[in-house]
Amino acid sequence: MTLEQLRIFLAVAELMHFTRAAEALYITQPAVSAAIQSLEGEYGVRLFHRIGRHIEITDAGKLLQMEAQKVLDQVSLTERGLRELNNLQRGELKLGSSLTIGNYWLPNKISQFKRQYPGIHIDCTLGNAEEICEGTATGFFDFGLVTGDVKPSLKNYLELEVVGSDRLQIVVGTSHPWFKRTEICPAELLTTTWVMREPGSGTQQMFEQALQNWRIDPTELDIVLVLSSSEMVKAVVESGVGAAAIPELMVTKEIQLSTLHAVRVVDRNSASKLDIVQPVWKLKHKQRFQTRVAIAFEEILTTAKSPESKSEPVRR
Repeated sequence: MTLEQLRIFLAVAELMHFTRAAEALYITQPAVSAAIQSLEGEYGVRLFHRIGRHIEITDAGKLLQMEAQKVLDQVSLTERGLRELNNLQRGELKLGSSLTIGNYWLPNKISQFKRQYPGIHIDCTLGNAEEICEGTATGFFDFGLVTGDVKPSLKNYLELEVVGSDRLQIVVGTSHPWFKRTEICPAELLTTTWVMREPGSGTQQMFEQALQNWRIDPTELDIVLVLSSSEMVKAVVESGVGAAAIPELMVTKEIQLSTLHAVRVVDRNSASKLDIVQPVWKLKHKQRFQTRVAIAFEEILTTAKSPESKSEPVRR
């Protein structure tokens, strides 16, 4: 069994077609057939059922598919480790980040890392917090950077550390009744329409947690739009639709230009301001091999913690 045979087998198992697998690998169809036949002959098993012009994977094929992927993943990690034995002059770092963190918080950290290690290639994928957590747990990312909650089931696989923080601001556009106000009480949150992020978003999770801490049921809000990015939410609110809870990093310029206005939520009984501070979590797998490149980037993250990193996610 060779690595090349495993790569060919996995291509066929993914595409369920010998010719398309050959085209994807830039080899001939007979070469694909020969590799599969060689594996089947060596171990005396059928990896695929040939049914007319179609194929179906067998139980033996399903077992090999699962194990072959593990083998190739480990080979890839080993190759990366060997390439990094040149004092971090080359290598690759795979990051996953929630949208707001990736667009506003992370670029400065990446720039700092690239200044120190210009030869390292960084591949950064943006998604909502839930997607990034799952990708880190499955080994797709070296690190995940998110805000919000992490599913309890994933915490068995992930190590979490706070490396920064961001504050949510409740903002409205110029035509909103709150535009001239500086403070509102929690009960007034039920008197306006809202533009929200989708379920699974770290921003949405933190806002709902804050509402619950303020004894407000999130389902009682008048939600008129649910959007998949905070940039879209910001643009819609800026055009005059409802209110929204948006990371402070995203609205600093708009507040300065007075195209958006931030209102504080205040507990009238105690006169205390009710802040929504969300931590920036660094996620990494508890057991997977960590490359020298990953260790170097982790040092950048942990030495650059903001003073607010130790703040509670939501203060009542």
